[in-house]
Amino acid sequence: MKRALISVYDKTGVLEFARFLIEHGIEIISTGGTYKHLKSNNIPVIEVAEVTKAPEMLDGRVKTLHPVIHGGILAIRENSEHMDTLKRRDIKPIDMVVVNLYPFFKKVGEDISFDEKVEFIDIGGPTMLRSAAKSFKDVVVISDINDYSRVMEEMSQGEVTFKTRKELAGKVFNLTSAYDAAISKFLLEDEMPQYLNISYEKMMDLRYGENPHQKAAYYTSTVDDGAMKNFKQLNGKELSFNNIRDMDVAWKVVCEFKEPACCGVKHSTPCGAAIGDDVYDAYMKAYECDPVSIFGGIVALNREVTEEAAKEMVKIFLEIVIAPGYTQEALEILKTKKNLRVIECRRKPMDKLNLVKVDGGILVQEEDLDFSIDYQVVTNTKPTVVEMSDLEFGMKIVKHVKSNAIVIAKNKMAIGIGNGETNRIWPTNQAIERAGERVHGAVLASDAFFPFRDVVDTCAKYGIKAIIQPGGSIRDKESIDACNENNISMVFTGMRHFKH
Repeated sequence: MKRALISVYDKTGVLEFARFLIEHGIEIISTGGTYKHLKSNNIPVIEVAEVTKAPEMLDGRVKTLHPVIHGGILAIRENSEHMDTLKRRDIKPIDMVVVNLYPFFKKVGEDISFDEKVEFIDIGGPTMLRSAAKSFKDVVVISDINDYSRVMEEMSQGEVTFKTRKELAGKVFNLTSAYDAAISKFLLEDEMPQYLNISYEKMMDLRYGENPHQKAAYYTSTVDDGAMKNFKQLNGKELSFNNIRDMDVAWKVVCEFKEPACCGVKHSTPCGAAIGDDVYDAYMKAYECDPVSIFGGIVALNREVTEEAAKEMVKIFLEIVIAPGYTQEALEILKTKKNLRVIECRRKPMDKLNLVKVDGGILVQEEDLDFSIDYQVVTNTKPTVVEMSDLEFGMKIVKHVKSNAIVIAKNKMAIGIGNGETNRIWPTNQAIERAGERVHGAVLASDAFFPFRDVVDTCAKYGIKAIIQPGGSIRDKESIDACNENNISMVFTGMRHFKH
C-alpha cells in the first residue's frame, strides 16, 4: 500500500483530497492539527508519532524531523541499497507529501511581537517539501492547495505524470526560496546584504507589458507593505503594466504635499502638478499645465474626490484616477466611464529601496526620500517668500520628473515641465514654451547643476525671477554672475535629484 504524508496549516480542500486518497488505496499519516482534523471527520489516518515511535516535542517544533520520515521520502526506489536500508530499518516509503507552510508571509506584517513572528517560521514543512521535491521521480509533492484537483484528475486516469511531478517539485523550490527570502529580510537589518533575496508573490497576470508582444505579470512583496500593494480598484477594466508604473509615480508626487494636490502623469513622468484650495482647484491647475499631454494619462489626488472635480475629469479621456477616497456622487460620475480605472489608495509610499534590472544584474539604491531644506542663496537678489514657496514646490515635482528635468512653477502650480533630454537647455526651452505667457514672474527648478550660463540667460529673456538647483558645478560662478546681471535670485540645495 502506498503512503501519503499530509501536514497542512491551510486545511482548505484537504478533507476532499484525503478521502480521494483513501478511496484509491493510499494510507495517510499526519501530524498534530491535521491529524485531529482528519480524524474528527472520520478519515482513517495514522499519527506521525506512531510511525516514528517518537512523540512530538518542544511544543511541536519537532514532529517530522526524523529518519523514518525523511528516509521514507528520500529513498531512491530504483536503488537496491536504498530499499534494502529501508527494509532493514523497517521504514516504509512515503509516496506523496502534502504540506503547506505556516503563514509567515501574513504574520510578519501583523501587529504581533517579534518572538511570535519567529514561531511562524516553519522548519519541518520546508524540510519535508524540499526532500519530496528532490525525490519527485518517486514522490508526488503538493505545496499548493490549488493543485489538489490536478493531482486527483491525473490519478483518476492512472498515475501522476512525470511532467506534473517535475512541475510540482519546481513549485516547491519557488515557494521555499521566497519563504526563506522573507525570513532573511525579517531577521537582517542590512538593507543591502551580501545576497539579494527578494520575496514577491504574483497577484495577477497582465494583458501584456509595455508593448503587446511582451508578456507581463504583477507581483507584490510578501514582507513589505506599500501603496501599490494595498490599493482597491473600484471601476474600469483591468490594469496594465504601464498603468501600474504611472500610478506609482503619480501617487508619490501627490504624497509629497500636505495641502490638496493633484498630479497628472504620462509615460512615467509628471505632465502637470499643482497645489490647490481643494481637489477641484488642484485638478484644474494641474490640467492647465499641459492640457494636451494629460489626455490619456493618470491623475492622482491626495484628498477625497468631490462631485465638482469628478465632473471635470470625465470631460476628457483618462486612463486612471487614483485618490484616497471618493464621495458617492463623484464615484457615480466617474463610473459613467466604464473603462476608467478608479483606484482607492490610502497608504503613503513605503518603499525604502529602488531596484533597476540590467542585463545580468540588478542595481539597488535607496529611494530618493530626502529633501534638503538647508538652502543657500548664492545671489545678490534674494527670493521673496512667495518665490521661495514656489521654488520648494518646483523641486518636489522635479524629484519625480525624468532627467534632465526642469519645472517652471507659479503660485504652487507647475506651468511648464521639460524632461528626458540629454542636455539642460532643451528641457528649459520646452518648459518655457509650455508655460507660454504665464512664464513671466515664475520660478524654475532643476534636478542638477548648470554647467553653462545658458539656462540663466534663457530665464532672463522670459522674465523668470528665481531659480533653484543643487549647485556643485566647477562653473557655478558663471551662472551666479548671470543671475546677478539680471536680478534673478538663485538658491543652491546641495542635493541632486536625478531620475533616469
